[in-house]
Amino acid sequence: MFLYKVDNNLQLKLLSYEDAPAVFAMTEESRQYLREWLPWLDAITKEEDTKAYIRSSLYGYAEGRQMNTLILYQGRPAGVAGFNQIDAGNRTVYIGYWLHQPFQGLGIMTKAVRGLTDYAISELGMNRVEISAAVKNQKSRSVAEKAGYSYEGTRRQSEWLYDHFVDHAVYGILAEEWKINKAES
Repeated sequence: MFLYKVDNNLQLKLLSYEDAPAVFAMTEESRQYLREWLPWLDAITKEEDTKAYIRSSLYGYAEGRQMNTLILYQGRPAGVAGFNQIDAGNRTVYIGYWLHQPFQGLGIMTKAVRGLTDYAISELGMNRVEISAAVKNQKSRSVAEKAGYSYEGTRRQSEWLYDHFVDHAVYGILAEEWKINKAES
């Protein structure tokens, strides 16, 4: 099983069926908070829906198309982060993430994104890592910026969010940039 230690307080663990109760509970408890920026919440109404998501994620992992992890902070489930898509042909991964509301403001997601970025480049041999977030989602954009990503532009009407389209800010980092940033820190 995949388990990546980011630091003494933070680990990324491949999602598994045993995580369904915790992931669903976090979703339920943060539903209103998360709904502002995540379009999938109406499709997750019971624990079985979370299990179906995990099942799909595990198939994607087995096929090398994605990798979704449970964020563990001090041993407690804190959110989900991972590669929503792995494009092996172009050596690019696309990171997505969400954090349970009580864990906001602790720098957890920035560290998780740095860990995922390092794994993608150092272990998977990726050349590019990309994050996109709604233009007005300042918290998510801040994570990308603090992790060392460069703003590359805006994709107009990129995502349907319940009753309207939102533009996405696109951030990226290249392997050569990551290695320089890592050496300097």
